Amino acid sequence: MKTYIKLFALSSLLVLGSCSEDFLENEPYTDKVTENFYKTPSDAFEGLVAVYDVLQREAYGTQLIVSEQASDNCFGGFGIADPTVDLQWDRFQYTTDKDMNALTWTNSYLGIYRANVLLENLDKVNWGSDTALKTRYEAEARFLRAHFHFQAAKMFGDIIPLDHTVTTSEFELPRQAAEVTYALIANDLKFAADNLGNENYSQAGNANYGRITKWAAEAYLARTFLFYTGAYNKPDLAGVITKAQATTYINDAVSNSGHGLVPDFANLWLAASLENFVGEDNTEMVWAVRFNGSGKGNWDLHEGNRFQVNIAPRGGSIGRYATGWGGATVNPKLVEAYEPTDSRRAASFIDYAGENLNFDAQAREQRQYTGYSWKKYCPITNAAGTAVVEANGGNFQIDNYQDYAIIRFADVLLMAAELNLDGNAGLAQADLDRVRDRAFKNTAHRIPVTKAVIMEERRLELALEGLRYFDLIRQGMGVMKAAIDNNTGDSQFNVTFRPETLGWFALPQSQIVLSNGSIQQNPGWN
Repeated sequence: MKTYIKLFALSSLLVLGSCSEDFLENEPYTDKVTENFYKTPSDAFEGLVAVYDVLQREAYGTQLIVSEQASDNCFGGFGIADPTVDLQWDRFQYTTDKDMNALTWTNSYLGIYRANVLLENLDKVNWGSDTALKTRYEAEARFLRAHFHFQAAKMFGDIIPLDHTVTTSEFELPRQAAEVTYALIANDLKFAADNLGNENYSQAGNANYGRITKWAAEAYLARTFLFYTGAYNKPDLAGVITKAQATTYINDAVSNSGHGLVPDFANLWLAASLENFVGEDNTEMVWAVRFNGSGKGNWDLHEGNRFQVNIAPRGGSIGRYATGWGGATVNPKLVEAYEPTDSRRAASFIDYAGENLNFDAQAREQRQYTGYSWKKYCPITNAAGTAVVEANGGNFQIDNYQDYAIIRFADVLLMAAELNLDGNAGLAQADLDRVRDRAFKNTAHRIPVTKAVIMEERRLELALEGLRYFDLIRQGMGVMKAAIDNNTGDSQFNVTFRPETLGWFALPQSQIVLSNGSIQQNPGWN
């Protein structure tokens, strides 16, 4: 039986709709619409910025925090009187909010739609002799289209791949098998990797920092290759990219990108290293989503980082850490997995007792208090104890300004170690060693490279960066259940992973309703 899904309101997601019949003979002069807009390279750049703009919608209920709650890294957290949906993400339940995953779905398709609008109008632009600029914009837009498809596909499994803007006759399109979606993703990423120049924007003050580069595309090809081949037990990436090709791409990113590891892991994270923070536009950031506090409390803008407030200490600022909602409390099993001399432990987590912070969980109404919360991405206070974002005139909920790192060079090294493991064990060992040497600040903690060692190193190096849950999916349901199941004797922390879900999240019920019942919920979520 074919399954169908209605893509509702796609034409309203970006205000570039056509005018009414009364004005068919006149060119609109107050609205920018597709029919009269795409004429100059400047117009195309505005369209490209609109695609990038969707990246800034990472917030509550989206992939970063939800995947960490669902993984073995975190529990649900938040306040004792807050809705229970966060507990449901943590415990693989689906009872009170049938649209609990809607934001990931709608944000993904908003990004896909905007990318397709731009791609379909590039030929209308008068590029003059600068055809290279057209190719660059196409490469960036196709990369972003691939990213938004991947965001949805790794959450929901089978989705609707869209290489064009849909018409009204296509509002009920079939969900496609995974290989169809991943073939589109792979072709888009390959185009970006093969057509972007050798620029590296991760230098302080570079105006292009945050834009897609060849190196980001090569790394993202490796990421999607590893996920797809693992999750679906396939030998290649949807018949488009072989393992040898993926390995060549990632090795190129390691050797020729100009990216590297900053010397001290702690200096990557503002709350971990106030005095020695290296800045967000540093050599390790292969691709990051940029944020700033320029919105100054304007909820209609999405300039600030709306994610950060969710994981910050609940009930008021404490020490250097600014206040937030106490979401996704950290599982002590993760903290305990680090060796005592591993610098990443103190840099990644707030240890309330270890840092002599008097955090009264009952008074602060903190749910699922574990003694640990996120230091990565935690907003900070100034010397007077005021949240920096508020001292600068912003709203602590929506105007935080720290960038979100989607690909760090450490991840590139670990993907390279994994892809080279069978064909060049010496290179795989060297890539792993670079990550561990930085973590321990010496060479005395090197261990022989294996697949299991690499996966554990990914757990430690990339904790709380939105990758762990998907690393578990690609290792299989047995590994996933062994990692996530939790029963310490305290029922508030009990978690039982359900392999019947295959690791996919529940589809938003609104999509099923709008399809008039022609699609079914993902396995395990009925």
